[in-house]
Amino acid sequence: MLAPAISPSLMCADIFKLREIIDAFEANGIEYLHIDVMDGQFVPNFCLGTDYCRRLKAGASIPLDIHLMVTEPEEKLKAFPFGPGDFVSVHFESASDVTGALNAVRERGAGAFLAINPNTPVEAVKPFLPLLEGVLLMTVYPGFAGQKMTDGSLERITALRKLLDEAGRPDCRIEVDGNVNYEKAPLMRKAGADIFVVGTSSVLGPGDIDENIRRMRGLLAQS
Repeated sequence: MLAPAISPSLMCADIFKLREIIDAFEANGIEYLHIDVMDGQFVPNFCLGTDYCRRLKAGASIPLDIHLMVTEPEEKLKAFPFGPGDFVSVHFESASDVTGALNAVRERGAGAFLAINPNTPVEAVKPFLPLLEGVLLMTVYPGFAGQKMTDGSLERITALRKLLDEAGRPDCRIEVDGNVNYEKAPLMRKAGADIFVVGTSSVLGPGDIDENIRRMRGLLAQS
């Protein structure tokens, strides 16, 4: 199993404390910065955009983990700053040309991830495995923070890990996004996840951020 990594969702971060929060992430070795991009069409919400990504890319040393919840992502990728070391997730459900979108990410040296919603069968990733560095498995329906994990999510993680391993892709990462709290994260880890998108239910919730990160790392290490 791949080493666990933490990718805090910046839509959950207090904008007035963002520099302080980024500094804490850097000091604690946070692996990725998860940026939720929403266009009000693919999901019924608007959130974070190209300028936000550019400022983060310029002002933080942590690689970006850009989650495009937008229609026709293959047409919009060129507006975003990413390159080697970064991840970009495009949704199976939103792209007219999934292969084209994944190749466009790869051509710029970033890791291409395919995101799938809770009602999309994990088998949907099969045709794209040669192009993928990972799969972003949504454990809530995309669009809003603070949701509860959908039923069957742990079983979906297990099924996806089995599919990847049997396809000869034990290196293909599984990222989980939605209700990744202190109780659920260890269960997700045992099921086969290795990148954890955390927000207000854990690292960016109440308490000291440094202690929250240490707590999450300890739980993942024991799982």
